[in-house]
Amino acid sequence: MEQRLTERNVKPNGVIHLGEMLFGYLIGPFGALLSYGIFTSILQNYLTDVLRLDLSFLSGLQLISTVLIVAANLVVGQLIERTRSLWGKARPWILLSALLLSVASLLMFIVPGPQTARYVWIAVAYNLYYSLAYPIYNTANSALVSLSTRNSQERSKLASFTNIAQLGTMGVGSMLFPMLVSFALKDDQRLWFLSMLGVAAFGMLTMLLQFRFTRERITEDNRGKGEPDGSVQSGSSLKAQLRAVTGERWWWVIIVFYLLFQFAGAMKNSSMSYFCKWLIDDSFLSGADAWGVAQSLLGALGAIPMAVAALFVVPLCNRFGKRDVVFAGMVVGVVGGIIAGCAGGNIAGVAVGVAIKCLGSAPACYMILAMLADVIDHIEGVRGIRTDGLTMSIYSSIMVAATPVCNAVFSSLLAMSGYDQSLTVGVGVQSASARAAIGASYIWVETVAYALCGMLILFWNVERRRRKS
Repeated sequence: MEQRLTERNVKPNGVIHLGEMLFGYLIGPFGALLSYGIFTSILQNYLTDVLRLDLSFLSGLQLISTVLIVAANLVVGQLIERTRSLWGKARPWILLSALLLSVASLLMFIVPGPQTARYVWIAVAYNLYYSLAYPIYNTANSALVSLSTRNSQERSKLASFTNIAQLGTMGVGSMLFPMLVSFALKDDQRLWFLSMLGVAAFGMLTMLLQFRFTRERITEDNRGKGEPDGSVQSGSSLKAQLRAVTGERWWWVIIVFYLLFQFAGAMKNSSMSYFCKWLIDDSFLSGADAWGVAQSLLGALGAIPMAVAALFVVPLCNRFGKRDVVFAGMVVGVVGGIIAGCAGGNIAGVAVGVAIKCLGSAPACYMILAMLADVIDHIEGVRGIRTDGLTMSIYSSIMVAATPVCNAVFSSLLAMSGYDQSLTVGVGVQSASARAAIGASYIWVETVAYALCGMLILFWNVERRRRKS
């Protein structure tokens, strides 16, 4: 396919190239990641309440898949690093993803009739998406920003558009798609397939546009400096990087912080639709089918504070430091969680608590990569080597693996609590133990995790050490 861009710089005449900005870093990633945003919010509900798959099977599938997902992220990173082509290192994988990710996102909705065949099909389709297609696209897409230009200001602008695209897909998954499910799709597998067919077709189109409207200028520069394969010079070995990071306590602090933070958020996402189905008082929303409206409302009230906080987090961190602002955010998040937990099934009380909790999570969401970068710089200053590759591989593995792990844990909780997949939606219909498991998963797991994260982050003193030096 012809490469559309010809400029050496991202921006002609002082303005970012419109095609690259919109198609390469906004529309392209939005379409590609749209299926992931929908899956994060509603796939567990589809597997349990539409296909009615055995909860023990789902737990085993998702736990086994986690091992494959982590391995795939580490392997794909090395494959991209060793790719040699006229299109660069990452862009060929974007082109492959246009077919692979689109097809994989659709396979779970082409379900055979016989029960045994259905389980085999879902196991294969699930891993084709999470353990193959998504790691390929996500790793290549993440690499594009750093390969686009050496100009840090231009690169920051492109990265911001990619982040907006990712937030947009999560918004569609948590706010819009649940209403479509509750009022139209319900348990009709044919309608689910048609809806996801549209998502897959849209994703394929946008990934082709992303491939055409991006360019790896750093790869081209390396090729022009006498490195015909376009590769960067080799850095420290994996063994050396591993020795460096494992010997640094502040690296452990931020990695464990992110592990708790990400996994708690994934548990909340896994249980959100169940909470709205079985615990939210739907009398205000007029009918059992309105659980999708409740989920959309909670999703919106979580997203709005996050969007507003984007205006203030960076200035506050510049003034008071990232550690103190993130700590304050965790305290606010705990307060919001307690409010939501004490509200019972009252949607107004839960909504207020969720909004406050999401506001508190904003500093950690926006600053985690910057905090990791501070640790990487500190390790370089102390040990003389960069550990970007290993650290970011672990970061990406945590991000991607959190959803299947928490889905598996939540499936096990549902099975142990006596969750009945055949019941009609309604407050109080499920057993008390099932409702308790759902409520704890949606509110209290994340609230407790925020309290632990708040205490943990107080031991992170990289900023102060760097200022002294």
